[in-house]
Amino acid sequence: MLGDVTRDVVGAAPHSRGPVYAQRPRVSALWLLLTACALLVLTSVWTLAAEDELSFGRKPWQNLQKTVAEMSEPSFLRVWFGETRHEIRDQDGKLLRVDDQRATERRYVAGVGRALWTTLRIATLGTALAALIALPLGLLAARTLNAPRPVFWVAKGVLDVMRSIHTLVFGLFFVGIVGLGATAGILAVAAHSAGTLGKLLAEAIETLDTQPVDAVRATGATAGQVFFLGVWPAELPQYVPPVLYAWGFNIRDSTILGLVGAGGLGLLLSEAMALFQWGRLATLLIAIVIMVTAFDAVSRAVRRRLV
Repeated sequence: MLGDVTRDVVGAAPHSRGPVYAQRPRVSALWLLLTACALLVLTSVWTLAAEDELSFGRKPWQNLQKTVAEMSEPSFLRVWFGETRHEIRDQDGKLLRVDDQRATERRYVAGVGRALWTTLRIATLGTALAALIALPLGLLAARTLNAPRPVFWVAKGVLDVMRSIHTLVFGLFFVGIVGLGATAGILAVAAHSAGTLGKLLAEAIETLDTQPVDAVRATGATAGQVFFLGVWPAELPQYVPPVLYAWGFNIRDSTILGLVGAGGLGLLLSEAMALFQWGRLATLLIAIVIMVTAFDAVSRAVRRRLV
């Protein structure tokens, strides 16, 4: 009898003539997402092509070859191999002036070094300020710390707004307030990075083991004591790696803040591109790659020691 009941529950036996219903396979959410992304890509390509916005211009391959050829000779090589008497003439062959390429390039490379130092300082101070701003906002935006609901939503909204606005947009905003220079760059970096760091801190606190926090709270400790005795000792090792990552990202981001007048290397990049000085642009890009690579190596070593 148990066998008959089992057949009734599981399904008809192979020799049974009863109806057999095949299960309809579920549509995976991943496939729905991929289909939606594919449709968005196709729609974007089709609409941009219809608006004639996908043009490559005239002679793109010739322009690319010429640019690559000029960038293959970075301008800093003139410090050693430049002409000491470089004659500059007009279209009619009239001599305009004679330059010492080696001395000129030495002055330019020194200016690049100063701009790199400014860029590093902007990223460093901006990241430090962002970490300080993100700390209270992240605490208030963490659900598990039970901040008052209005305060929670205000903190969460501020973090979302800061994270949504690009650093360059903040740069334009602060240049209009404090003027040209490194101060605008520091504030722009801090404003954008604080949103990201605050969100990461809030999520890390929400995944924290609440037993130590509850134990401290059960003793009648104040909110500050709960934070410093229960939350901060566990969160500090998890907060430092995102700050280091943001620091490295801000170094890359700070290299273009000069495009909007917020200090750093961006002004030299803008000049090189505007004047089609591809050799000097190559020098700037090499300097950026060296600085970012060196910082990433140091940051990676520090994170390994912390984990």
